[in-house]
Amino acid sequence: MVRLTNNEKKILLILFKDLSNYLNANSISKKISISRIGSMKILKKLEKEELLLKKQIGKSIVYKLNLQKDYTRHLIVFLLSDEANNFKRWLNEFKELFAEERIVMLYGSTIRDYSKARDIDIMIMREKGDSEEIRRIIKERQKILPKKIHLIDLTPKEFLKNIEQKQSAIIDIIKNAIILYGQNKYVELIKDVTSF
Repeated sequence: MVRLTNNEKKILLILFKDLSNYLNANSISKKISISRIGSMKILKKLEKEELLLKKQIGKSIVYKLNLQKDYTRHLIVFLLSDEANNFKRWLNEFKELFAEERIVMLYGSTIRDYSKARDIDIMIMREKGDSEEIRRIIKERQKILPKKIHLIDLTPKEFLKNIEQKQSAIIDIIKNAIILYGQNKYVELIKDVTSF
């Protein structure tokens, strides 16, 4: 088992969530406020552990997660679950939405600072025919929450189509969202769009 530092965990999550960019040691160092050399050492360690793949583009070496490997996928599922655990209030508020075939994501200003947020942004990926139950649950939660719930309701196929079309709103949600439920399904869903 690989032992990870906090910075290593942050880097793995950044590489998982940032679908639209090729990231190198320099760009990653800026995202987590460490030196470029520190970032490079971490990336080389993670590559040695076969968690990352690298590719030379011009003079730069860029990295992506090795999501074809079961171990990497399980590790990312754990890191996403651990990240969600920091948002216990929202795990509790929306637990009625948690069903086997769903992925529930919290995004937007609610994550950064709820007191300054105008609304609560939720995206749910679900199977067809599940929409009415989701809307009923949201309507019930809306009665007791002081801020408006903004819901994006998609099927996995619609979600992947948005990624394929490089819809900036969806790409931004992916970069910043907290996966409250369905981490395993989420990783399986996007594993093929995060590779080289």
